Amino acid sequence: MTTIIFYEKPGCATNARQRQLLEAAGHQVNRRNLLAELWTAGRLHEFFKDTPVSEWFNRASPRIKSGEIDPHQLTAAAATSLLLEDPLLIKRPLIEIGPVLIAGFDPKRLQASIELPPQPLGQDLQDCSRRL
Repeated sequence: MTTIIFYEKPGCATNARQRQLLEAAGHQVNRRNLLAELWTAGRLHEFFKDTPVSEWFNRASPRIKSGEIDPHQLTAAAATSLLLEDPLLIKRPLIEIGPVLIAGFDPKRLQASIELPPQPLGQDLQDCSRRL
């Protein structure tokens, strides 16, 4: 059993399914409220350090979907500022497994650190299940 810190949006059905999969594999999942966490630029960058700026964002955020924010047009500094101002923009979940930090539910990256059962057929564990 591995202890996983799981930063989620409370009430998110997709995050709930992701947690259930981790728990079913026997892992201890410590839930944290992504929106209430006191994030710093440095701490967020630890999760996103190897990914393009456009992938730091929650694609289901109303501000992204409406076109108000175009993550492909942002510098790292501008993106960080937006994420700190509005945590709903942060790609989720943020997952901490010891020294391994992962942004988003990426089964391949997770399996490099923990035992993870196959994703249930027909079930999308990466995108928001709520249709906006």
